[in-house]
Amino acid sequence: MFVLDRRGRPLMPCHPARARELLHKGRAAVARYTPFTIRIKDRLLETSEVDGVAVRIDPGSKATGIAVTDDVARRSATTGEVIVLRRGLYAVELLHRGHAVRKSMEQRAGYRRRRRVANTRYRAPRFDNRYRRSGWLPPSLQHRVDTTWSQVERLARLVPLTEIHVERVSFDTHALSAGRELAGAEYQQGTLAGYELRNFLLEKWGRRCAYCGNSGVPLQVEHIQPRASGGSNRVSNLTLSCASCNQTKASRPVGDFLKDSPAVAARLAQQAKAPLRDAAAMNATRYRLADRLHDLERPVSCWSGGRTKYNRVRCRLAKSHTLDALAVGEIKSGCRIVRYPSHVLVATATGRGSYARTRPDRYGFPRLALSRTKAHHGFQTGDLVRAVVPVGKKAGTYVGRVAVRASGRFNIRTQRGVVQGIGHQHVCLLQRADGYGYAIREEVEKAQPPAQGAGVHAGGVR
Repeated sequence: MFVLDRRGRPLMPCHPARARELLHKGRAAVARYTPFTIRIKDRLLETSEVDGVAVRIDPGSKATGIAVTDDVARRSATTGEVIVLRRGLYAVELLHRGHAVRKSMEQRAGYRRRRRVANTRYRAPRFDNRYRRSGWLPPSLQHRVDTTWSQVERLARLVPLTEIHVERVSFDTHALSAGRELAGAEYQQGTLAGYELRNFLLEKWGRRCAYCGNSGVPLQVEHIQPRASGGSNRVSNLTLSCASCNQTKASRPVGDFLKDSPAVAARLAQQAKAPLRDAAAMNATRYRLADRLHDLERPVSCWSGGRTKYNRVRCRLAKSHTLDALAVGEIKSGCRIVRYPSHVLVATATGRGSYARTRPDRYGFPRLALSRTKAHHGFQTGDLVRAVVPVGKKAGTYVGRVAVRASGRFNIRTQRGVVQGIGHQHVCLLQRADGYGYAIREEVEKAQPPAQGAGVHAGGVR
């Protein structure tokens, strides 16, 4: 648990049992519910022993792992040698919403293009006259940098942060696309080197329909992952199908279309190649994230993905974003990771609502006006609340995110589901909305538990 002194300055984190004891004795008060933080009423930073902690980051395209750690020097009871033990104090798994941002941008672009071309063909195109500043990133990629920096900046206000370690991994997308190692002039030759697109697909798929296997019929170029679901025009996402299968599949996901033919689905997945959108996103943001973290005025160290994997395998940790974050950085010979949090805070980026004051129709034109009032009865959608209903069919206590209504009948999303129609008079505010939804999950199990060292527990936080 995070701890603040009497003036709101960060102290060293403590065990949940210690936090409960301080709250029970009245020596502390709850400062924040998520992540849970207490403020000690009778202690100051000047009179406390604060060693400092490190934040370690394992960036990802869809999720990023963040771990708060400290290194403790212990003397071995057998050899007398001083070893450094790394302890994981807290873990956050940040789930990005880059896909939702990209989908919204594409929808808005579609609306604008349609309004331009509808009955206004005399207008010249205006797609090549837009200015982009140096270092510009698409909103879906900039979102990953901003949300990761935001989470680290919030942790810097809750813990005595002294250093930041981030994994800066790069992917060879050309080699990944080829499925083998490349050298020399091979990097100048793409997938279609020496082919036309249709000729390449005919040879790759054996001049047969990829779904029903018919041959000797006219074949059409088909997207394996439909464009409507975010599929790209890359060669690895194209196949051949007969007219009947193409019309039947339409824009359905390939897994839904082939749910009765698992063998065909497995063969199709094996022969096609995975999209490289996630790898490209990591390559585009790996330098920007490290540069942005320097704004926190803490030492920032960048490490390779190979070192992270070496540390994780050496310490016998399972594969997850949070455990990878725990293994980011240098672990010298004789040192090891002896503790990791048993539970992980899952922070899902949900946004803060929309700036739009209308809802568009199918053509992108406004069809109704939305209310400009977001707060009702002192609450806003996304606030963390506790509702205590004394009597009635919905009697009980509910804790979760609220969706407000002008009528005063709110919906509360708890871990067990959505409870509808809770009166605002029964609702108590716990924490204002901050653009994230929170949940708790258990950490994945270790592959093999490492040897315990010098009286330090190797399981969850003690």
